[in-house]
Amino acid sequence: MKQLEKVVKSNRFVVSDYLIHLALENHLSLNEFLVLIFLDNNYSNTFDPKLISKVVGISEEVALSSFNMLMQKKLVGLKTTKDLDGRITEEVDLANIYEEIESNIIDDAKEEEKVSVFQVFESEFGRPLSSMEIEIIKAWLDNGTSEELVIGALKEAKYNGVDSLRYIEKIIYEWNKKKFKTMKDVEAHLRHRQDSGQQELFDYDWLSDYDE
Repeated sequence: MKQLEKVVKSNRFVVSDYLIHLALENHLSLNEFLVLIFLDNNYSNTFDPKLISKVVGISEEVALSSFNMLMQKKLVGLKTTKDLDGRITEEVDLANIYEEIESNIIDDAKEEEKVSVFQVFESEFGRPLSSMEIEIIKAWLDNGTSEELVIGALKEAKYNGVDSLRYIEKIIYEWNKKKFKTMKDVEAHLRHRQDSGQQELFDYDWLSDYDE
C-alpha cells in the first residue's frame, strides 16, 4: 500500500472519486489501478511502459501486463492515428472510462433527486418520514414514476386535505395508467376535460373512495 500512497500523494497526479469507484467496480488490481491513474493523467495519450515504470515504480513487464488487463476489461484501448508526416502512431483511448464515469455521475444525480423528493414530503407533512414511507416513495421512483409526478401527486393530495401515501399512490396509479410522464401531461388532460365541459380532472372519485 505504500506504493499506492506514494502515487496518490504525488503532486503530479489527480485521482477523482469516480476513478476510485470505477476501479472497485471492475475489481482492478493495485498495479492496474496505478497504470490507470497514470494514463488518466498522461496528456500525451501515448503508452510508454518505460515512463510508467519510472513514474509509478513498477517494472516495464508489469506495466505492460497491467495495460493488457485494462484492455481485456474494456476500460482502455489503442487507436491508430497518422501524424502530419503520414507516420502511423498508436494512442491510448480512454473513452470507455469516461463513459462509465459519466454514467456514475448521472446515477449520483438521480440519487440526489430522490433525496430532494423525501425533503419535499417531509416539508409538506410537517414531520420526518418513517422508514416504511421512505421505502414506498423509493419504490414509486424505482418503478419509473418521475420525481415531478410524485411531487405533483403529493400536491394534489394536499389540495384535497389528505396526508396519506395510500391516497397519493392511487393518484400515481391513475396517472401512470393514463401514461402521464410530466405535470404538463396532467395539465393538458385538465384543459381538455375543461374544454369538453367536464369540470373534474379525474374519472376517479378520490375522496369518496378514500378510507383512512
